[in-house]
Amino acid sequence: MAGRLAALARTGLSASADAGMDRFARLVANVLEVPVALVALAEDGRQVFPGMVGAGRPWSVSRQAALADSLCAYVVRSGAPLVVSDARTDPRTLSGAVVAHLPAAGYAGMPLTDSHGTVLGALCAVDRRPRRWSEREVQALEDLAAACAAELRLRIVSRQAEEARAETAALLARSELVLRASEVLADTAGVEEVRAQVGELITSDLKAVYVGFSLEPVQRLGRARGQSRAQAPQVDPDDGAWPTARAVRDKRLVEVHGVGEVRAAYGPHAAARWESLGFASMVCLPLAGTHRTLGALALAWDTEHRPDVAERAVLYAVSGYAAQALERAQFLDDRIDVARRLQEAMLTDLPAVDGLEMAALYRPAAAQDMVGGDWYDAYTLDRAPRPDGDAATLAVTIGDITGHDMRAATLMGQARSMLRQADHDHPDGGPATAVRALESANTALGLDLSGTLVHAHLAPAADGWTLTWTNAGHPAPLLARPGTGTCREHLDAHDLLLHPSLRGHRSEQRLQLPAGATLLLYTDGLVERPGQDIDAGIQHACTLLHEGAGRPLEEVLETIADRVAGEAPGDDVALLALRVTHPPHAHPPHLDPA
Repeated sequence: MAGRLAALARTGLSASADAGMDRFARLVANVLEVPVALVALAEDGRQVFPGMVGAGRPWSVSRQAALADSLCAYVVRSGAPLVVSDARTDPRTLSGAVVAHLPAAGYAGMPLTDSHGTVLGALCAVDRRPRRWSEREVQALEDLAAACAAELRLRIVSRQAEEARAETAALLARSELVLRASEVLADTAGVEEVRAQVGELITSDLKAVYVGFSLEPVQRLGRARGQSRAQAPQVDPDDGAWPTARAVRDKRLVEVHGVGEVRAAYGPHAAARWESLGFASMVCLPLAGTHRTLGALALAWDTEHRPDVAERAVLYAVSGYAAQALERAQFLDDRIDVARRLQEAMLTDLPAVDGLEMAALYRPAAAQDMVGGDWYDAYTLDRAPRPDGDAATLAVTIGDITGHDMRAATLMGQARSMLRQADHDHPDGGPATAVRALESANTALGLDLSGTLVHAHLAPAADGWTLTWTNAGHPAPLLARPGTGTCREHLDAHDLLLHPSLRGHRSEQRLQLPAGATLLLYTDGLVERPGQDIDAGIQHACTLLHEGAGRPLEEVLETIADRVAGEAPGDDVALLALRVTHPPHAHPPHLDPA
């Protein structure tokens, strides 16, 4: 117990909210879709919750509970995961006070350990109903627990570094580098950011000409001072005849000085490679992750440089921080990448409708850790039996669910599906009817989704198409009419946005679209940029829409996105455009080649 309490003291965490630990609790709640998630740490006689979501009073106020017979205590004592479908009936947990008061039924807890394997507490997912946990859910919780434990270890090592700095003034300069590493790496969100931060830290202090990561399996990132990443020499951990490979294999610091040592230890091919890189000395350290060695950190100098004991200690500390940050970054990168691919998979192919040309474009935000709720959709509606050859009624949507996380992407998929279902369940209703049905389902199911959208129906008419739409707080559609030389923003029917607490009136507007007319629906990521006037952005998009009358819609959308949103949009951008090519019943004339 003494070792656990000492380690907990070094984390600086106790019975008060911590932003980092609350973030892990939110990740658990979002990824596993549970109402309650906890970061529980086992102190002497009590458990504390520096990270908590959804527990409610009194837990959210006191942030602590008795440790005896708690679910956390079971994980701490056993050092193993605890996964139960119903804690109220499981013989291991039914007597716990937490079960009686939370209340808790489905429970999954993963141990949080320090670098010595001491169990400090548990990362817990709690469902108030019995729950059969899937293998995927258990694995996701285990991965999150590994990242959370890495954060705890990072805090412990940071505190140890501070203690060491206080003990000896001789290590002051190097300890400052370690402290900077702990600060900047604690907030990194992606592999590229970790690479850049480590490179800046080490090159500025230790004057290395090359600092790089060699990551396994084959993810290679390197940076030499004064070089771009594309120019930086790459050092492969899977090349056995090289110092980084030995550092990974032997799990120790490896250093070489001069081409003679390289030739003797790694052979003539490595010596030739060494000379081509212009190195004089190299130091390589393993990047030790929670479950495996991630690769190696390599530093090189163009003049001989032999690290002393203090510098080696600093390099070990920095490599430890870097490994923890990389492990966390890789986990988050993988999760965000999966969420992005799921989000993009829900963006449907556009249907082919006689008399209409359609195109859509989706661009994610430049920030790699942002996953949004923007979407577009288009589908035909079978309103009634139609004579052969008649064009179908078309439903189109552009929308933006509030948030920039995996929850927003998930809610977007639910909103899209429910809106489709609402259209088909109300064949005699218009777009406002469908949106009201979506709001009712949102309230009844407790989804708590909010956001904005434009939902429209296009029905065939004698001289073109009839557009009927409703706007729930979304940027207004843009329409370029043929022969007018203008493009107009249709601000009518701009009702309240979608929100669980708002049940506003949904109005509809109707407009005739003649042949040659082009309609553009878009999300606010197109026109909202820091330092840019939104109205100017809308007018710019309108002008480009009008000027693109004779060009394919795909090219028009690319031009609008490039020139209005720019190369690095701060938010997701979704565009949906429709152009009337001819009235639904009037097909283009057939040209006889004779």
